[in-house]
Amino acid sequence: MKKTLKKTVYTLPRYGACLQFDVKAGEIEKNIEAVKKGLENLDPQPGTLVVLPELWAAGFHYESLAGQCRRSEEINEVLIQLAKKYTILFSGSLPEKNFCDGQSSYFNTLYFTDGSGTIGQYRKQQLFSPMGESAYFSPGSNPHPVTTDLGVMGGLVCFDLRFPDLARSQANQGASLIVMSAQWPTVRRNHWKTLVQARAIENQVYVVACNRFGETDGTEFGGHSMIVSPRGEVLVEAGDNQEQISAVLEPATLSRARSLFSSAGVRPYRDNDAEKISDLFSLKEKIERYKNTGSRIVFTNGCFDILHEGHATYLEAARKTGDYLIVGLNSDSSIKAIKGPGRPVNNESSRARLLAALGCVDHIVLFSEETPLELIKAILPDVLVKGADWSVDKIVGAKEVLEAGGKVINIDMVEGFSTTGLIDQIKRKN
Repeated sequence: MKKTLKKTVYTLPRYGACLQFDVKAGEIEKNIEAVKKGLENLDPQPGTLVVLPELWAAGFHYESLAGQCRRSEEINEVLIQLAKKYTILFSGSLPEKNFCDGQSSYFNTLYFTDGSGTIGQYRKQQLFSPMGESAYFSPGSNPHPVTTDLGVMGGLVCFDLRFPDLARSQANQGASLIVMSAQWPTVRRNHWKTLVQARAIENQVYVVACNRFGETDGTEFGGHSMIVSPRGEVLVEAGDNQEQISAVLEPATLSRARSLFSSAGVRPYRDNDAEKISDLFSLKEKIERYKNTGSRIVFTNGCFDILHEGHATYLEAARKTGDYLIVGLNSDSSIKAIKGPGRPVNNESSRARLLAALGCVDHIVLFSEETPLELIKAILPDVLVKGADWSVDKIVGAKEVLEAGGKVINIDMVEGFSTTGLIDQIKRKN
């Protein structure tokens, strides 16, 4: 007997729409006028989701980033008033200035804005280096869908489209529609069309994808904004000029697409974490493959005798500096030589297995020397990470990594956490 899933009623905007226009670099007023003109031509129905191109207010005009952010309230107010006028929801990316620990950084942020103001945001995760993005913007992290009165929506910004895990994670979290805001070039237009459809098919979601057209600094942008159904059908597609497109978004279509099976809800845990524990010979083979794909290898080391919050926070931060995190783990004999006969508390196999269970750790390799110098020389990571209490000239392996063209990064430790402190606490309680 054919098994079907329980019927679910989904909440969606009544219509999805894209305002495709030529984003003029640095010309905020002209771009705002293009939005207003596009809306007049579209004349959207109440309850419409209207998607704008990436960095729609000024484009990739890096020299005016600070000025754009100073005007962000003014720019946002324009969208709020237009959303009120038409009773619609906007989504499009703008630069966001963020202050953290006394430092400022910029994000390429997809905003969701209705008549009440900004109701959610998604920061671009994958920066596109050929456009110089990585020199000016910071990547986002921990993406989540946005809950609106018109349904739960995921977000992607341009280059994010090439990373299927970003759409899948948001579909797993309940998104029934993915918004895409882009400046995608004409030369890769076929990729654009294929990938937009793929994200809809594999996640069984609507995708409303708005691209710009026009030319900036010799790069021609491809237009062809699209609205795609959960079955991958292109409901409407723009050409390569200024254009407004819209399509009806039907909850019943989404429900039917997921009635027999739902790929969006399937999240098996496929990893055998113990396999992360490796000898150096096998690890070097894997690292070579990773580097051949352009991945950045990160290395750090430690005893990790009693795993605690400080360790987890430090390792998570280390992983975010590259693509694979290798942890060099002191063997039992190495720890005894450094800390005395009473250590370690946990043996090397137990310590390695606990580290392997952390999602931020990709591989663990044991070493028996007092320092990981030989291990670092054998691996030659792209990024060497150590705690902020170590100066670069005192970090073992820093010289070798820097000479090979790599980076050395210090990461702040979480205060109040140490294995020695935990051992002392246990002794006092006993």
